[in-house]
Amino acid sequence: MGSLFPVLEQPDERVVLRVGAETLTAHQLARRVAAHAKRLDQAGVARGAHVGVWTQPALDTCVSLLANAAAGFVSVPLDPKLGPRELGHVLTDSRPVLTLAAAPESLKDTLGVPVLATSSEASDGSVEWRQADRAPLLVLYTSGTTGLPKGALIAASAVAFDLDGLAQAWAWTHEDTVVHALPLFHVHGLVLGLFGALRTGGALHWLPRFEPSLVAGALAARRSVFFAVPTMYHRLSEAAATDGAIVRGLQSARLLVSGSAALPHRDQQRLEQLTGKRVLERYGLTETLINTAVRANAPFPAGSVGQPVDGVELKLVDDARQAVPHGAMGEVAVRGPNVFLGYLNRPDATHAVLDADGWFFTGDLGAVDEAGHLRIVGRRATDLIKCGGYKVGAGEVEAALLEHPLVREAAVVGRPDPDLGERIVAFVVVAGPVEPKALEDHVAALASPHKRPREVHVVAELPRNAMGKVVKSRLP
Repeated sequence: MGSLFPVLEQPDERVVLRVGAETLTAHQLARRVAAHAKRLDQAGVARGAHVGVWTQPALDTCVSLLANAAAGFVSVPLDPKLGPRELGHVLTDSRPVLTLAAAPESLKDTLGVPVLATSSEASDGSVEWRQADRAPLLVLYTSGTTGLPKGALIAASAVAFDLDGLAQAWAWTHEDTVVHALPLFHVHGLVLGLFGALRTGGALHWLPRFEPSLVAGALAARRSVFFAVPTMYHRLSEAAATDGAIVRGLQSARLLVSGSAALPHRDQQRLEQLTGKRVLERYGLTETLINTAVRANAPFPAGSVGQPVDGVELKLVDDARQAVPHGAMGEVAVRGPNVFLGYLNRPDATHAVLDADGWFFTGDLGAVDEAGHLRIVGRRATDLIKCGGYKVGAGEVEAALLEHPLVREAAVVGRPDPDLGERIVAFVVVAGPVEPKALEDHVAALASPHKRPREVHVVAELPRNAMGKVVKSRLP
């Protein structure tokens, strides 16, 4: 079975963690983990207990999350930007024994649980290293776009399995330094970025603030793998168009990886033209970690989020959860050691998405080509539009809109229509004057006539969550 982070069991003097100007070697980090475990033991916190971590942008935040995982405490990462209603729900639902915070004085008055300041103490004491077993490692809360967030229980074995599969897919080794500027309360920044860097025995350079010039400098400094979301790649592509240092930084990265939402084809093309590199996409959820990934140094079609990670099964199903014909669009279902243990305190919600055979029904709509490459076209609940007898994926219309030179962002939904059943409605952020009719005709010509939006609304911005995903329920 083994421990989660073998690099900490026999640590050396290589730098494995860098946040701003602060660094820690593997040996220093191992001593910090030992001190952390001793401190929580002295506070009466049992191994396996829930411990909140206020994910402020600080080196000590990274240490606390790593130390909890390495020593056997279950982390509940808390987003500092949560409103009082959602924060109260998360705390009431997860019931952490205490919460760790790098700057406890900045916490909201309504936290309601004991707060312990993160510590920079070090100890040479022994640690009973957490094994990669089926017991919970994390309670990660969903984004809550369709109700109050649910706490997904993630096993240590799921994290180890998934990271090892991605290491194989991306030829990710101890020689790589992960660079990212993602928050530490989601799978992308926490599991892939922080845990992944230490699991492979490499290093992490975390940038608490995203800035193209800072990213470029970090990438150019060492052999690197860069994790980012599409909005970050969009800003990088715009900055690279006029700044050679951004281009050189991106060119120096061994891999550029995008996730958490679809990367627009236009940004993919622009970055490839500027840097000669293609951005690899992958597909995952809070409940399943990463399901599919584009392989390093392998060809892949535009819009692909890759093939299943080794050991993960994938199928597409219809509304009755029966397999769809090859080439048809359907809901993505996955099965494998990466799938979560269930929702905390919500057996009803768990039963609704996880069947007796271990299949997790994602709610995402996708299509698979003959080579097994998956393409995601939207969410089943919000992005399957039944218009005039056709089933249209909102993602297909969004991709077509983003091919127009004046469309910077796009979101598409279905709205009730007495004639069509549902009509296709688009919301766009534009870079200059454009007639809605021109955009409707653009989609009809590029995709097909039945995918033409019946309404196009120009807006100043699209509502997004912390990971850059559009929250369609907040569209006007």
